[in-house]
Amino acid sequence: MMLVGTSGWQYRDWRGRFYPERLPQRLWLEHFAAGFATVEVNNAFYRLPERDTFAAWRARTPDDFCVAVKMSRYLTHIKRLREPAEPVARFLGRATALGDRLGPVLVQLPPNLQADVDALDATLRLFPADVRVAVEPRHPSWWTDATRRVLEQRRAALVWADRLGRPVAPRWRTTDFGYLRLHEGRARPWPRYGRTALGSWVSRLADAFGPDEPAYVYFNNDPGGAAIVDAVAFAALARRAGHRVTRVPSAPPPSADG
Repeated sequence: MMLVGTSGWQYRDWRGRFYPERLPQRLWLEHFAAGFATVEVNNAFYRLPERDTFAAWRARTPDDFCVAVKMSRYLTHIKRLREPAEPVARFLGRATALGDRLGPVLVQLPPNLQADVDALDATLRLFPADVRVAVEPRHPSWWTDATRRVLEQRRAALVWADRLGRPVAPRWRTTDFGYLRLHEGRARPWPRYGRTALGSWVSRLADAFGPDEPAYVYFNNDPGGAAIVDAVAFAALARRAGHRVTRVPSAPPPSADG
């Protein structure tokens, strides 16, 4: 099963492209959740919402909706994985208000944070077994057997990431679910993805994960509604190849150049 969505839903330039012109912004989440079955929440990285906010998101979305949440930068960029117990506990104390809507927790590491597998292991062991965790290292020193072993032992996914149509991380399968982030394509209008690039990612996910293993796919190329267009195109290619995919809008919005 491929769960396809975008990284966030509150983008003003999506008005008129995805959101109706007259739809109040306070209803955008409901509109988004009618079209997609999952979203990745990035604003928790910058400012962790209160528990009541997560609870409200749960109340405003359908039963089959899934919210992946990016870990607060306090743990990853300020503490740099040191003394993780309090930041992880505070995060879980709020994000778990999503209940069964809570999807994977995205732990994105700073680009200048070199490998420290002991610190990563100490962090991952703090998450309960029923919370999926996806880790996105961004320094090349992490690409070692030791890193892979920690991820496998803690049943955490290595994030597969794409920029300009190319993988920026090893395509390791480290657990029973996948997590793909698409940051920027090479097609026009910028930052769209072309069909060849999208089709390649469909094939890579299908080769690595079975039909009953979830693969979360989030488009982070939000300018001009490119993420919406590409998510719809990705889902169509996956369905055409015979894979199960969560809902996407029935037709793409206008292209990023209007």
